Amino acid sequence: MSTPLADPASAQFATNPPRELPKRRGTELVLLAFATFIVTVALVLVEANQEQELTSSIIWLGLSYLAVLTAAHLAVRRWAPYADPVILPCVALLNGLGLVMIHRIDLALAERAIQQGREYTPDVTKQVLFTAISLVLFVVVLVVISDHRTLTRYGYTCGLVGIVALALPAVLPSSLSEVNGAKVWIKLPFFSIQPGEFAKILLMIFFASFLVTKRDLFMVAGKRIVGVELPRARDLGPILIAAAACLGVLVFEKDLGTSLLFFGVTLVMLYVATERVIWVVLGVGFFAAGAIIAYNLFTHVQQRVRNWIDPLATYDDPGGGYQVAQGLFGLGTGGVGGTGLGAGRPDMVPEAKTDFITTAIGEELGLIGLTAMLMLYLILAMRGMRSALAVRDTFGKLLGGGLSFALVMQIFVVVGGVTNLIPNTGITAPFLSRGGSSLLANYILVALLLRISDAARKPAVRPKPQQPQAPLAEAHTVMVQRPPATGEGSPS
Repeated sequence: MSTPLADPASAQFATNPPRELPKRRGTELVLLAFATFIVTVALVLVEANQEQELTSSIIWLGLSYLAVLTAAHLAVRRWAPYADPVILPCVALLNGLGLVMIHRIDLALAERAIQQGREYTPDVTKQVLFTAISLVLFVVVLVVISDHRTLTRYGYTCGLVGIVALALPAVLPSSLSEVNGAKVWIKLPFFSIQPGEFAKILLMIFFASFLVTKRDLFMVAGKRIVGVELPRARDLGPILIAAAACLGVLVFEKDLGTSLLFFGVTLVMLYVATERVIWVVLGVGFFAAGAIIAYNLFTHVQQRVRNWIDPLATYDDPGGGYQVAQGLFGLGTGGVGGTGLGAGRPDMVPEAKTDFITTAIGEELGLIGLTAMLMLYLILAMRGMRSALAVRDTFGKLLGGGLSFALVMQIFVVVGGVTNLIPNTGITAPFLSRGGSSLLANYILVALLLRISDAARKPAVRPKPQQPQAPLAEAHTVMVQRPPATGEGSPS
């Protein structure tokens, strides 16, 4: 007859041992190879439709892309073996299609430059370099952050650094920070950086760690106003100061799209932490009031609203609806099936490689291709949300949910702006658009998601069985001899 285990946790593991999930790293590698195949075929179609020479170099480019992705796969296999097998292939496909579209627009702009008798430097080479650097940073994050819960120690530090990163372009001279009317850059002699892309991750870490420690205060503590229990001002102060500083800095930087992104992510994380809809209602009310104030104070906001209401009415005005109208014309030209990769005219849309790259995809791949691209983002966000739900700690749930929603919110703002569903905000599509700062920051975001999914799918560690102790009545008596007093036994 077996002796029952004294530890209840050990007994639970003995009667119901945890099921070990498969690591699925082989599935990830197969999906990465399939994503590389799609990207290579897309490149072949672009070269053929643009009447470029088809050589074996295209195959070598595809193999090089697969080799870089395989290196990232090996890093995940080594440092996050239980991570979700679908997240990295989705990112690889989006990034590869973005490189193909940037190359396709480069070909059109280069042809136009030749006709005008001037030189043109393609952007795809620089974007490939940023992709390689981003994958290196992706591996570094996986290696350095072995447990996402360690980030809670640096929550307030991340919040402070994030606020400083947002505020820095606003205080710099326009010659060092302004591009296309938005003061969101830091221009250095050899390169430029957009600190707001990294600030969004730092602020999400701060919000998650703050809400973990102050969650109960958002639910029960404080005064009751109109049937709603509000937290105490001193507990609510840090998050209100951070949100107000973000919105204030971004308004002064004339980058309202990023302010909408930050505010939306903050509201979602607050709702996930408290499960109270009233916070979302209050947040939407505050944002509506802020939007009305911004419309009455800033002319560039008024201009974008006019462009949104009727882009054709402001088609010829400086800063008017020309860009939005051209994007809508491109989407209409593409129709359902698209003109084909390399057979459209996406170069007719200003900033087609950054803000309006989704219109280029919609023109050449049609509604079907644009919908497939949006499905990739949806799958990526759903897998991240799934990992956030499955992870065992509250901080991981909040951070994973915030990171996943940030991707959905950003692509909604981008596509909503170019399709004239909402006013154009000028932010870029993750992994698709040209830009090193966005690519670097989003690969950090993906690395954190993989770290959280690895913790969610990793089997729980079986507790060590404790040695059973005999009952007190059956314990042996031990005689303890009192030590001799000082000087006792010495000769007199």
